[in-house]
Amino acid sequence: MKGFNLSQWALEHRAFTGFLMALILLGGLFAYFRLEQREDPEFTFRLMVVKTLYPGATAREVEQQLTDRLEKKLQELPDLDHLRSYSKPGESLIFVVPREETSPEEVADIWYQVRKKIGDIRMTLPQGVIGPFFNDEFGDTYSLVYAFSGEGFDYARLKDQVDAARQQILRVKDVEKADLIGAQDEKIYIEFSDKKMARLGLDATEVAAALQTQNAMAPAGTVYTAAGDLPIRISGAFDSVENVANLAVRVGGRTFRVGDFAEVKRGYADPPEFRMRFNGKDVIGLGIAMNRKGDVLALGKALDATLKRIESELPVGIEVEKIADQAQVVRRSIGEFKRTFFEALAAVLLVSFLSLGLRAGAVVALTVPLVLAATLLGMLLAGIALHRISLGALILALGLLVDDAMIAIEMMARKLEEGWDRMRAATFAYRATAFPMLTGTLITIAGFLPVGLARSQAGEYTQAIFQVVGLSLLLSWFGAVIFTPYLGFMALRPKGAGAGFAHELYDTPFYNRLRGWVSACVEHRGKVILATATLFAVGIAALSRVPEQFFPLSNRPEVVIDLWLPEGSSFAQTEAAAKRMEAVLAKDPDVLNYATYIGGGSPRFFLLIVQQLANANLAEFVVMTGDNGARERVMRRVREALAADFPEVRGRAMRLNVGPPMDYPVVFRVFGEDPAVVRGVADRVAAVMRANPHTVDVNDDWHERIPSLRLALDQDKARTLGVSTASLARALQAYYSGVTVGQLREDDKLIDIVWRAQPRLRTDAGGLPDLAVPAGSGNPVPLSQLVRFETVFEDGVRWRRNRFPAISVRADVTDGMLAPDVAAEIEPALKPILDELPPGYFVETGAAREDAWTAQKSILVWIPLVIVATLLLLMLQLQNLSRTFLVFVTAPLGVIGAAFALLLFRAPFGFVALLGIIALAGMIMRNSVILVDQIEQDEKAGLDTRRAIIESTVRRFRPIMLTAAAAILAMIPLSTNDFFAPQAIAIMGGLTVATLLTVFFLPALYAAWFRVGRREEAA
Repeated sequence: MKGFNLSQWALEHRAFTGFLMALILLGGLFAYFRLEQREDPEFTFRLMVVKTLYPGATAREVEQQLTDRLEKKLQELPDLDHLRSYSKPGESLIFVVPREETSPEEVADIWYQVRKKIGDIRMTLPQGVIGPFFNDEFGDTYSLVYAFSGEGFDYARLKDQVDAARQQILRVKDVEKADLIGAQDEKIYIEFSDKKMARLGLDATEVAAALQTQNAMAPAGTVYTAAGDLPIRISGAFDSVENVANLAVRVGGRTFRVGDFAEVKRGYADPPEFRMRFNGKDVIGLGIAMNRKGDVLALGKALDATLKRIESELPVGIEVEKIADQAQVVRRSIGEFKRTFFEALAAVLLVSFLSLGLRAGAVVALTVPLVLAATLLGMLLAGIALHRISLGALILALGLLVDDAMIAIEMMARKLEEGWDRMRAATFAYRATAFPMLTGTLITIAGFLPVGLARSQAGEYTQAIFQVVGLSLLLSWFGAVIFTPYLGFMALRPKGAGAGFAHELYDTPFYNRLRGWVSACVEHRGKVILATATLFAVGIAALSRVPEQFFPLSNRPEVVIDLWLPEGSSFAQTEAAAKRMEAVLAKDPDVLNYATYIGGGSPRFFLLIVQQLANANLAEFVVMTGDNGARERVMRRVREALAADFPEVRGRAMRLNVGPPMDYPVVFRVFGEDPAVVRGVADRVAAVMRANPHTVDVNDDWHERIPSLRLALDQDKARTLGVSTASLARALQAYYSGVTVGQLREDDKLIDIVWRAQPRLRTDAGGLPDLAVPAGSGNPVPLSQLVRFETVFEDGVRWRRNRFPAISVRADVTDGMLAPDVAAEIEPALKPILDELPPGYFVETGAAREDAWTAQKSILVWIPLVIVATLLLLMLQLQNLSRTFLVFVTAPLGVIGAAFALLLFRAPFGFVALLGIIALAGMIMRNSVILVDQIEQDEKAGLDTRRAIIESTVRRFRPIMLTAAAAILAMIPLSTNDFFAPQAIAIMGGLTVATLLTVFFLPALYAAWFRVGRREEAA
């Protein structure tokens, strides 16, 4: 950069520069305490669930008459990736999944379109359908979850206390919502005996109708008088259980009290739909969600204070326990990252002090916090929170942001040793290297560009890597040309001058040996280029042998246990199995506490959890252990218990995942037109998967067929007796499941009144043939006279994908194996099955392997843009196509060291490792462009090309090595991090090898490209 010198301007206005530095430091401190802190970055869940109920229908009838009708309309949605659905008896559930590249802003419009299109066809749905209901709030995460329990308190009294606590918690700053979890709905049950009803000559259907009319809320009119309007109110609504029992019912000209022929009692939903337990006790949970702008650490402190006050006011016997505490997790996570950050900072400063000396090293040491402070301020202004990704990006950037400062101060120190005055020495770096440094910085940022532009869930999750690294590197350049010269001017002193002193600095035994090695490379350029090409080919081959991984597992200590009972199992069976597992967990010394969710999955206490929907045959546990070692021991013991003591259960013990949620790590989807053919293919796929030694618990999502009792009605006899299909269905519904005949209005509660048979009658399948059915003549007849009983098996659940019957064959993998590798092992074994598939039938790989490819594709699609941006920057700097090509050729050299490092440390190649390798290209070209620019400057200064190559490499060796060492050492603490380890290891290995190749391969390539003579005499 000629003309204006920014460094000189900063030194000429030292008072302003010092004031600016102080302001930035204060701003950085302010930003640090104001930045939001969370465990993971927010990202948009691209999933909506449409749930519709169709009582009385089989799974097949639900699929044909309801699910297919809805899916056909939803296929018209814009930006739709696919539809998944399942149909169960009486229930349809459709998962709407937009394309990965759909932006968060567009997703909200798609959810609107879903509601609109379903609304358009709502009137065409079958009669009796309830819904559809929409759920697009999958991303809502509870920051804290509390469990309320009370010895001697029933659910109703406990719920009153939790409701009161909820009202106080909603007043806490940044609380967006507070939900009750596992509360049981109250019911009033009127349970009749069919024999007593028969003796009294009562018809259950008529009694139910009479009860419904008694408690109806209806307007009674208004008397309009001259004095004013006088509304008319009629008493008689139920307000207690006694009112219901004493109600007089007139049927068939006779009057009876309800209590004469039925037992009236108050209870809870039976069977329950969902129940929550904590440490073996029935509890009601309270989940608290924070608004998007809140600070979870501040929220945690405020809630702790509020809960202390609430607990002091609770009745004796009610206990409040904390189940999930996002504030504590974030505090621990941020603390670990801070420790890693300061370790990386210490490594960078150690390089500075050891290589540059105390004063020059101190200049770099002071520049780093200035750049970091400016970065934190920029993050605050840009709305970037402190979380797993942004903190990791700060550590990643730490090894890079000192590069410019080290180059500038090293150059200033050299010029001072040559005898230059402080002003001239401090401003020389700007004149000599400011533009190459800026070009190198922008090229490094360009290497992270695909992360910022990736349009996928994985890209959205990791977007802060580009934002933070780009911001910090850009600010580091300004720091190197403004603050570093200022600090160097204040800290360094001239050393004195002597003729030829500049040459003597590089006339040491080490530099002479280095000069000889570089000269040899220039002399034997063909061999060096061939060896490098061979090494690159070996590196590519080695990279293909690195184990694959989509995203790593979380280091959180929780264990999630799923117990799946056979399809069609009752809630009571699921609860019994859950209590048996609770007994196992209660004896485990490594278990701190455990929460049990029966009839569904855990609420979202962790952003990345796979949330299970309501299923009567599911019990899910979230088990808290002391640390990762305890977590592994608990998982081992739970798996042993599942194998030995739970033969009727399909159980899983899992760690939490990082990255976009995924249920099973290995999945193969089979779909086509005919469910029977799909089932046959799926069974063959499952057999291949079971044959692989690295798969565990191979299963499919269609589960087992369930038994049902089919009543074949004799229509002729039924018509003769005055019995219709509808009246028979209503009678059986009232008898076994119950019908709602009114509501008891109690304060702000609405409690359903349910008419049903007594428990011993409802649970006795053998008594079904003798059930008395009301006939048109008024005399009831046994059910066996009207129907023929058949036991049939039907699908418990039927899954579809884009309206094709689809079966997903799933599996876990053995510990130590990575899911994409296991899927890659299975794929060749499936080839015979794929070759025999009929037209219109498909087998697709899903889960980790599919998601990894989708995420990588969203990154790789932007590589051409990176290439164009890099070439444009190189041409701007070098103004020469040949030199641009030379620098560009060095970009892939990082693959060599990265591949060998990943293999050596057994680190997997996945999304984050790919980001590291792409970013490596920019780091390598950064050094290359400065070296090539130096060669060009030396040629302009009068050196012949051969001498310019050698001497420029010798002079640039020290800053190249120092900046590479700083970056590599800064990665060491990050290499132990569960999430960033593959990226850090790839950068460490790649940068180590590529830096050496920059010093030895690039001079050889330069000499070969420009046909530099081998025996030119050095000037």
